[in-house]
Amino acid sequence: MRDLRRLPILKLDGEQQKHIEDDVVVEEPLEVRVNGQRLSVTMRTPGDDFDLATGMLWTEGVIHSRDEIGTIAYCPDEDDPDLKNVINVSLLDTSRKWESSRHLWANSSCGLCGKATLDAIRQACKPITSTATAAHDLLYSLPSRLREAQSNFERTGGIHAAALFDLQGNLITLREDIGRHNAVDKVLGVALSANVSFGDAIMMVSGRLGFEIAQKSAVAGI
Repeated sequence: MRDLRRLPILKLDGEQQKHIEDDVVVEEPLEVRVNGQRLSVTMRTPGDDFDLATGMLWTEGVIHSRDEIGTIAYCPDEDDPDLKNVINVSLLDTSRKWESSRHLWANSSCGLCGKATLDAIRQACKPITSTATAAHDLLYSLPSRLREAQSNFERTGGIHAAALFDLQGNLITLREDIGRHNAVDKVLGVALSANVSFGDAIMMVSGRLGFEIAQKSAVAGI
């Protein structure tokens, strides 16, 4: 598994010490290119990289629908063919040009930290037109439902998750990543490809709900 790695650790329990092996979450850089043009480098947990790129491009305003994407593919590394840390997204409109609003770095704790200007933080979000509501008992139950579905958190205790639920509390999709914003992009990417009705969905994330997570959800119309 590329997302987890088993390593020897020293476990401390009071005065007791024990050498054991434990699963830890992997964090590696991912460079995203669009039509061969370098857009961003983000630190992420390997896995669901195409969904991550799709969600990132959508929430960054590079694309406005999944239909604008032709292909997504890994760029082979000459020194290590198995290394999958660079992907290229080919848009159907190859003539499109844009000014990248990011520097070429975003760490796992902060996606906005790669922004170049204050203006680049602002994203155009359409007004939310959905009038859907959810019972408060249902909302209170979602953290435990999210936790129950986190297989990698169960093994490591050190990874975030984002999930979409329908208004009845049924899990639509879930993704895990060491970066909370990456998990959200992965969820939005796979859901966009599956034509999920975002106006009838609930975004649930582990940990705090910061500005960037709220903004990504607003872009999706949640």
